[in-house]
Amino acid sequence: MGIVAGLDSSPEFTRIVVCDADTGAVLKQGYAPHPVEGRPSDVDPQAWLLSLGEAAGGGLLEGVQAIGVSSQQNAVVPLDAQGNTVRPAMVGGDKRAQVAAADLVDALGGREAWAQAVGCVPQAPQPVTKLRWLNKTEPDAALRTAVLLQAHDWLVWQLLGRPVRRTTDRGGASGTGYWSAATGAYRADLVELALGHQAMLPEVIGPADAAGTTPEGLLISAGTGETMAAAFGLGIGLGDAVVSLGASGSVMAVHHEALVDNTGMITSLADATGMHLPVVTTLNAVRTLRGATEMLGLSDLESLSDLAMKSTPGAHGLVLLPYLEGERTPNLPHTAGTLTGLRRESMKPEHLARAAFEGMLCGLADALDVLRGRGVEVRRVFLLGAAAELSAVQAAAPALFGAQVVVPQPADYAAIGAARQAAWALGVSQGTLDPRTPPMWQGPAAQVLEPGEELAVGQAVRQQYVSVREQTYPGAFR
Repeated sequence: MGIVAGLDSSPEFTRIVVCDADTGAVLKQGYAPHPVEGRPSDVDPQAWLLSLGEAAGGGLLEGVQAIGVSSQQNAVVPLDAQGNTVRPAMVGGDKRAQVAAADLVDALGGREAWAQAVGCVPQAPQPVTKLRWLNKTEPDAALRTAVLLQAHDWLVWQLLGRPVRRTTDRGGASGTGYWSAATGAYRADLVELALGHQAMLPEVIGPADAAGTTPEGLLISAGTGETMAAAFGLGIGLGDAVVSLGASGSVMAVHHEALVDNTGMITSLADATGMHLPVVTTLNAVRTLRGATEMLGLSDLESLSDLAMKSTPGAHGLVLLPYLEGERTPNLPHTAGTLTGLRRESMKPEHLARAAFEGMLCGLADALDVLRGRGVEVRRVFLLGAAAELSAVQAAAPALFGAQVVVPQPADYAAIGAARQAAWALGVSQGTLDPRTPPMWQGPAAQVLEPGEELAVGQAVRQQYVSVREQTYPGAFR
């Protein structure tokens, strides 16, 4: 078929991969940081274009026939009626909007009303919440806002020469807080509730559709958010889940239908293939390990892992409920961490180290069980993040999760997913691919870890954790 490119514009940099459209083999790569210091809450989107231009330097895109765009989620670009930015793009976690999130929840009648409307409850990072903040704190800018785009929508629009038609995809739209993955439709009334008036929203096109063609004849695919692009780049499908180990944690899985969760624990997103991508988030993952590292006077996570490996499964009865920042799964926002099972024989550094790893992984297993409890099949778990390389994580995760664990080699999976989307749109446009079936690319190189004989031991450790959680916070998951 030819050569395609995927670009991923993350909060801090742009990565570009150039791939063989048939196999997905990466042929060339480019990288450039955004010309922005740190991770501010407001960013001039022109910085993304400057970074893109630098990353594509040296003829990187010569011979490329199609480009896919992945970009940071939760960024919203407010434009006026002429297509100019009203103010810098609002990006990132943006704690400024926490009060706005609570306002929106109350304004629609509570968490259940939002879950039913769009499959998620407003959080500070989401575009709908940022619009509420804009309306309340910068009313003049809100009033001049006529068009709303996300980061990947804006980049696609710029690459196409700012046409009249503006597009997005299901994946990106599902993260806005004003588009429902269940109905496949916008809730314009929620935009008005947040912004104070209606605004033009981009057309949601299909996963294999092209957003358009540049004047030079380069096909641009629909684009999508980073989460959806990374899932597509990994090649996950039904039966697969992805556990991401950052400071906080997230668990997502491919499912055949949107899940409405009245508790708000599940965020019902769409993926980049036409399926659904329910996500459950925990507030405490690697921050649990970092806390234990400091508490034990160690230098790094590798030292904590080595120490934990000197203990045994169950950490001699020590159980850590790792709710150091409060917790979202279960919904315990004002709680703290709990350490139980202290006995003279368990009060050793290696047992505390082991309890930290088991507590983090059991918290993520709770999140997996939220999805399993709603009928989501989990046969295989992809484990992402630098902490996935730690021996203590790899030793405990398969038995605690009760599934095969896959640890992919580090790669630019969001950019690869964007390139795969470009190959799909190119193949459909040429009549060589079915719009219902994406190109079959080779999966990532990875370690595969089986629960094996440790499964029974791991499930006993998990039950020990669940018993402590239920005793400390009875009915937390009801």
